[in-house]
Amino acid sequence: MRPKKEEHPEYYNYYVNLVTQEDVVNALTETKKTCLDFIKNIPIELANYAYADRKWTIKQVLIHCVDTERIISTRALKFARGETQKPLSFDENLYAANSDADLRSIKDIEEEFEAVRNATIALFKSFSFETLMAVGNTPSGIATVNSMGYMICGHTVHHLNIIKDRYLKK
Repeated sequence: MRPKKEEHPEYYNYYVNLVTQEDVVNALTETKKTCLDFIKNIPIELANYAYADRKWTIKQVLIHCVDTERIISTRALKFARGETQKPLSFDENLYAANSDADLRSIKDIEEEFEAVRNATIALFKSFSFETLMAVGNTPSGIATVNSMGYMICGHTVHHLNIIKDRYLKK
């Protein structure tokens, strides 16, 4: 079931609204396929391209999606298991700067995305309805485990759209 607005911070609304599926596992599975197809069609010569000074390269954007998925799925696991401590936020620019994206191939990043997404799918498949409705306090506010799965999907869709609009329309 799709999360309701009151199940997550307002900040999540944009991302959740990018997801069309009515079930979190289906959303994770379908956006995995979309992302993998998308990555496979990125021209190799554009992999290290940034559309402006001080903007991330395509490879950095993709690694950012993987890093963020790991972080949000870890938060979802913590909340699913009853953790009450509020997790710290993370500095996405610091992560991107230290990702060694320029040393990696698109194929390597594609394989990492697939492995991380498969782990995320397995995690969310393991959650009961009650667990999906469990809440935790994210750096942005209270969120259900279910809404965090939608956030993962919407965040990836958001960045694929940015790559399409700003990087591949040269």
